[in-house]
Amino acid sequence: MPLVIVACAVAVLIFLIVKLKLNTFVSLVIVSFLTALVLQIPVDKIPTTIETGIGGQLGHLAVIFGFGSMLGKLVSDSGGGHRIAMTLIKRFGRKHIQIAVVLASFIVGIALFFEVGLVVLLPIIFVIARELDMPLMFLGIPMAITLNVAHAFLPPHPAPTAITSTLGANMGHVLLYGIIVSIPTIIVAGPLFNSLLHKFKPDLYHTDVEVTALGEFKEFKEEDTPGFGISVVTSMMPVILIAVATICSFVLPEGNVVNEVIQFVGAPDAAMLLSMLFAVWTMGLARKRTMADIAGSMTESVKQIAMMLLIIGGGGAFKQVLVDGGISDYISTMFSNINMPPLIAAWLVAAVLRVCLGSATVASLTAAGLVAPMVAMSGVNPALMVLAVGAGSVIADHVNDAGFWMIKEYFGLSLKETFMSWTAATTVMSVMGLISVLTLSLFV
Repeated sequence: MPLVIVACAVAVLIFLIVKLKLNTFVSLVIVSFLTALVLQIPVDKIPTTIETGIGGQLGHLAVIFGFGSMLGKLVSDSGGGHRIAMTLIKRFGRKHIQIAVVLASFIVGIALFFEVGLVVLLPIIFVIARELDMPLMFLGIPMAITLNVAHAFLPPHPAPTAITSTLGANMGHVLLYGIIVSIPTIIVAGPLFNSLLHKFKPDLYHTDVEVTALGEFKEFKEEDTPGFGISVVTSMMPVILIAVATICSFVLPEGNVVNEVIQFVGAPDAAMLLSMLFAVWTMGLARKRTMADIAGSMTESVKQIAMMLLIIGGGGAFKQVLVDGGISDYISTMFSNINMPPLIAAWLVAAVLRVCLGSATVASLTAAGLVAPMVAMSGVNPALMVLAVGAGSVIADHVNDAGFWMIKEYFGLSLKETFMSWTAATTVMSVMGLISVLTLSLFV
């Protein structure tokens, strides 16, 4: 019955948005209240659950999105994004531009959370698509899939790092095997799936997409733009800071003062703030822009993402209702006596949790606790179990996850188009991830 309630809630949400054309944020909050009542959450607790869900989702993302959008806008308004895009086009050409996007996304994805990676990369992808008169989706899907694969499989991302400890796996093995599994998963769920989707649903691939979250597209003469090197360094500054902090966390002792300073600077919120301030100089003051002009760009960038932040908060409210309503406990009980091969069981448990709860991290952590006894009983390689859980935790991204709404808003898609493209792509990614893990298990 709880799973039926989840399915009905999603159906009602789709009806409100698609048929009644109701605002997405309002629809999410309405469905969250209705679902909370059906799941018998005490009436006096429902507002707290909704507030906790919205606050929990936005508490982390609002700062990152705010500073990230300011950084992106400064790079864009100065012509830095244009310079990076044109250089990549010249180096790789139209034929191989997807390869360039995937490689850049993988490098960025190792260091940055999925949401942060999108904020950093999308303005550049948008310019490349515009310059080549290419559908944004053609480059956007491989980029997003690559970021999501890194988020699911590779430490130091939160979920694989946490469940590596829970399942007693070796961190180095998880990272090595994760990279091996990532390669075929990215190729199949990214460029190959994208090509297939374009063949069967060409109407999804618009060349005239106007992404309101990125503002108006500006034309630049190349000689008026900042250099390629400083543009890349400015755009990648969050990656650099977080990557340095990650490396130092493994190399330097915990009590080391230098390490503590580096960890502070490399924390996502601090890294985004420092990167934005760096952009104020490199993309603003150093290019003779006035502070009033720079402040105008920063203000405009926040206006452009305001509604998207509300929508993401609404998705957090819906997720929190499902968690507080006992859906995760119900699924835990349902799978307590599961009897199937450990790697497939780990993937399936995480997949069901993901579909019902939305959060890949919550799905991973919950699934790891459920399947941990299987590792000792079966003797299966714990690093492969970590990857199987990771693969299951990213399946069928839909309305109860922030990533779904980010893709919808950033790519200028309708709800139906987001289901047909992104939800389908993440399902292919999850299944291909499992197949890759099972194949690797034959050799390790």
